[in-house]
Amino acid sequence: MRRMETMGSRRGGPVSLLGIPLELGAAEAGSIMGPAALRTAGLPALLGAMGHDVVDRGDLPHPAPVDVAMAADDANVCRNLGQIAAWTRMIHDHAHGMAREGGFPIFLGGDHSLSMGTVSGIARHCHEIGRDLFVLWLDAHADFNTPATTPSGNMHGMSVAFACGDPSLRPLLGDRPFIPVKADNVHLFGLRSIDTWEREAVRGCGIQVSDMRDIDDHGVSTLLQRFIDQVAAAGAHLHVSLDVDFLDPSLAPGVGTTVPGGATYREAHLIMEMLQESGLVGSLDIVELNPFLDERGKSARLLTELTASLFGRTIIDRPARQIRVA
Repeated sequence: MRRMETMGSRRGGPVSLLGIPLELGAAEAGSIMGPAALRTAGLPALLGAMGHDVVDRGDLPHPAPVDVAMAADDANVCRNLGQIAAWTRMIHDHAHGMAREGGFPIFLGGDHSLSMGTVSGIARHCHEIGRDLFVLWLDAHADFNTPATTPSGNMHGMSVAFACGDPSLRPLLGDRPFIPVKADNVHLFGLRSIDTWEREAVRGCGIQVSDMRDIDDHGVSTLLQRFIDQVAAAGAHLHVSLDVDFLDPSLAPGVGTTVPGGATYREAHLIMEMLQESGLVGSLDIVELNPFLDERGKSARLLTELTASLFGRTIIDRPARQIRVA
């Protein structure tokens, strides 16, 4: 673990970085290099230069596969099931521990299956302290498939379904306490690609959705402010899960699941600035960065800039509320 010497944090605790070099949940190899690329792009140093106390916990080691007590038909569908379960349990333990310690955890990925561990770990801590959890899922995809609906078997497409308590996926966490996130506390923002059976599941469960048509019609600020107001009214912890493919691939090509028509540079920064000003965000995933597919670090640099916006960097200084620590 490395602690960066800074001018002193303006927050109630350190910003803790944890690398999760996981690529087994995706079809395209390369996201295993994501944490290293974000460090190379200067993420820890930039946050430190902004006055935050930054602790880099390094990368999690690759765990041995575990047995999963899942129905045979479901287990046969899920690719790399034993390895993903082992990662989920280890990530959950670390996310829960980091949340209990206070400060602001940032999880550097790695494919989006890692969020099964991060969200469940944060949810467990929120339950322990009697606080509700909301999740903002910035992604081109819904990630609400299950073993019964997935067309690919790739488990990065099941993360939201797991977090919301799908019973077929519950065995991934083993004997750890599992606190499902309420479906109507989850907002899928920037959606523009969804599978047929997944669409029906999303419609029926109460998850909030702002697809790119909604963003075109109403604008980022109106839609996001409604969600921020809900989180504020509940006095809740807000976890943000940022997938690279939320962004338009012309801006961030370093991802294995590109979908045209994503968020613009200005829209993405506006989202981060609004979240910072809300003072509600308490934890962050940065996922699906695939340096093997990137162009001279373009995607990693943009993700670093967006994270800086989330932590208070603006073009013109203006009064802003500080991100609250759980």
